[in-house]
Amino acid sequence: MVTAAAFSPLCALAARFFRDGLGANPIEEITHWTGAWGLGLLLASLAVTPVRRLTGWSQIAPFRRTLGLVAFAYLVLHFLTFVGLDHFFDWRSIAEDVIERRYVTAGFLGLMCLIPLAATSTRRSMKRLGRRWIQLHRLAYVAAICGVVHFLWQVKADLREPLIFAGILALLLGFRAIFALRGHDRGALERGKAERSSAS
Repeated sequence: MVTAAAFSPLCALAARFFRDGLGANPIEEITHWTGAWGLGLLLASLAVTPVRRLTGWSQIAPFRRTLGLVAFAYLVLHFLTFVGLDHFFDWRSIAEDVIERRYVTAGFLGLMCLIPLAATSTRRSMKRLGRRWIQLHRLAYVAAICGVVHFLWQVKADLREPLIFAGILALLLGFRAIFALRGHDRGALERGKAERSSAS
């Protein structure tokens, strides 16, 4: 259900393509559509944990993995549009863009962060990596930051949309910082109790 809903924007894009409804610059529209939805779904995946902790809805926990993988699929399509439709697989031109254009550099780094996360998204990887899996998957926040920066640097005039994404990411990072501080305080409290009991 969640997967079908997450892929519905892509179906809408395909329908517009077959109806010649992508406007005067279809490549730009496909690039923007896949990028914006990919970033939005990535932020949605990062929002699952705060929502679960604030509401107690533990049943939504698996949605984080699903939304993250669908976001990765959108962003791969975003990159393939850049590579195939925008540059026609001219690898020298692509490499120059990645190196010389800062917004392309930021987007490319974000995608590179997501590749190991997608590759280790299985339960088997979780068991094999243990606590290292949690540390590795914190790269999702780095990828989101790169994605927002990519969007902000790319837009030349109307910054409203990328600023909305930036605000959502700032809120999610704020929640993560609060949860981390609470966890640190709880751990310090438990260590204090243990020390007092051992002393007595």
